Amino acid sequence: MSIQDAVGDARLRDQLATLATEAYRPDLADIDRRSTRDIARHMNAEDATVSAAVAARLPEIAAAIDGMAERMSRGGRLVYAGAGTAGRLGVLDASECPPTFSTDPAQVVGLIAGGPAAMVTAVEGAEDSEEGARQDLDALKLTADDVVVGISASGRTPYAVEAVRYARSLGALTVGLSCNAGSALADAADHGIEVVVGPEILTGSTRLKAGTAQKLVLNMFSTITMIRLGKTYGNLMVDLRASNEKLRARAHRIVGLATDASDEAVTAALAATGGEVKNAILLLLGDVDAPTAERLLGTAHGHLRSALEAAAG
Repeated sequence: MSIQDAVGDARLRDQLATLATEAYRPDLADIDRRSTRDIARHMNAEDATVSAAVAARLPEIAAAIDGMAERMSRGGRLVYAGAGTAGRLGVLDASECPPTFSTDPAQVVGLIAGGPAAMVTAVEGAEDSEEGARQDLDALKLTADDVVVGISASGRTPYAVEAVRYARSLGALTVGLSCNAGSALADAADHGIEVVVGPEILTGSTRLKAGTAQKLVLNMFSTITMIRLGKTYGNLMVDLRASNEKLRARAHRIVGLATDASDEAVTAALAATGGEVKNAILLLLGDVDAPTAERLLGTAHGHLRSALEAAAG
């Protein structure tokens, strides 16, 4: 190891020592000697604190979501960027959007340091690559309508910080999601969100409370943004993609819940609209034919309530 590397490692150790997510818990030093039930009880109690930590950041979360919805309503994309667990959580959230909200796979994108292989295998050094972050964003041809969310439990991961910094320089809206106060990631972003969950039950294992906190916030980002974009009707997923037997049954049930129509009427409406849930609901509640339902939804930019109001008018 060179002197330069040794100095760099010492500096990193000093940085980690200041992070709440890396703090050592002396009260848990005997955890490996405790009963399984006691460890499970303690983990459960620790997890119960995560929701309150997220609640403390709701104003910042809501402001970020409003910004996301505004950019995406103009055709922008939501891009998650992270390394390790944080990157995997971003990829997971992005991958759930097409079946849940019928988004184009390119509309919500998950980037993980090291590429797709890093989803299942650690890619050494990838999280430290600022150049990798820039290359991944350049491949997307980022625009000012896009939103880039950097995700990092520590708030210092070079890949995530540079993704946000670079995206911001290109005019994109940026969000930094971390689990430590005073993070470089939050400082680099337009919207810095720091959900401080404290030390982990296993020192530095940020796939635990920090990972749970990040998943909760990402759920809010994608779900509430899609609600703002008209992807739901009330609390019904009217834009789901019925691509298998279970989802076809769910689509039928959603149309029934929204309209109180008979099974026969729901089946007929879905058949007339090619299985499109929104269109079928509009056909039944708006008393219009399938082509009119399609036209009204297009004019309303996919917002079912607006299309229903137009049908009534």
